[in-house]
Amino acid sequence: MASVSCSSSLNKAVRQQYMSLPQGGKCQVTYIWIDGTGEGLRNKTRTLYSEPKSLEDIPEWNFDGSSTYQAEGSNSDMYLKPVCIFRDPFTLDPNKLVLCEVLKYNRLPAETNHRQSCSKVMEQVKEHSIWFGMEQEYTLLGIDGHPFSWPPNGYPAPQGPYYCSVGAQNAYGRDIVECHYKACLYAGINIYGTNAEVMPSQWEFQVGPCEGIEMGDHLWVARFLLHRVCEDFGVVATLDPKPLKNWNGAGCHTNVSTKKMREENGLIYIEKAIEKLSKKHKEHIAVYDPHGGQDNIRRLTGIHETSSIEEFSAGVANRGASIRIPRQVGQEKKGYFEDRRPASNCDPYAVTKAIASTCLLEEEEGSE
Repeated sequence: MASVSCSSSLNKAVRQQYMSLPQGGKCQVTYIWIDGTGEGLRNKTRTLYSEPKSLEDIPEWNFDGSSTYQAEGSNSDMYLKPVCIFRDPFTLDPNKLVLCEVLKYNRLPAETNHRQSCSKVMEQVKEHSIWFGMEQEYTLLGIDGHPFSWPPNGYPAPQGPYYCSVGAQNAYGRDIVECHYKACLYAGINIYGTNAEVMPSQWEFQVGPCEGIEMGDHLWVARFLLHRVCEDFGVVATLDPKPLKNWNGAGCHTNVSTKKMREENGLIYIEKAIEKLSKKHKEHIAVYDPHGGQDNIRRLTGIHETSSIEEFSAGVANRGASIRIPRQVGQEKKGYFEDRRPASNCDPYAVTKAIASTCLLEEEEGSE
């Protein structure tokens, strides 16, 4: 069995004794931000003298950007600008988690801060009431990098019995999944569901529907909660899009729906959006993982329920297509479409910005 961290074996009963102590009316606020890799999350905590009721009650803070791949040591201070508040499921009420944007010394967005530009686009398309739902796949590993609960030498039985499975022989790590789900609900994440995936030790949770910028906010904090829950259990959740070569990869399938798509005969607008996306395939691939498409080269091979990275395709109920129209949507002629190309380690701000821009902004410019 894969190894777990030593810290996970510390006496949790002792910890609980301290966690239950009163706080004297003060509040712990944990600031969360995206680091210079565009994938990693960082956090640190401070005391406020009362529970914050809104973002205005939470001050900006700073951190050493030279230690997070975001600044030179000679000019290392970076600003943390609070943008979204959640309840803290680890230290409980009244304590908070606060997602922050990272600003450089000149108060311009850091290179991996895609939230500001995404927010501007979402404001431009606000009248369309664009909804997103993102399906976050991930794989559980031991701290030695070996898939959790896989045989120490060799492989488990071939893919087949693991998807949406039950039973100790098929479902690996359900405790983590269920604790993460509860943590998301407590925090106020708009989590929609969860299930075991095709590869053993691989799982998925869905966040949404979220409107506009809320999609990125909720998914990033849900990822933070996942890593934090896994830390308690001593295992690692990797968002690598292809952790093992000959097994199913991990994506972050993105479901999209505008007000017109949800109304009668909305399929017309779904098809128009797909046509626009077909003309921007390469541009979207470039922002659907943090490395300009290099991660998706390993994943989008045309096998293991993926499309080819080289070609755009679309179809009803086709999980081997770039864009899937669910069968129910095809029958009801309204609803949403699913972009299956985003990698599991994508930045949801970059993905939703690209989709909204391609599907909606060009339409408006063309009608002028």
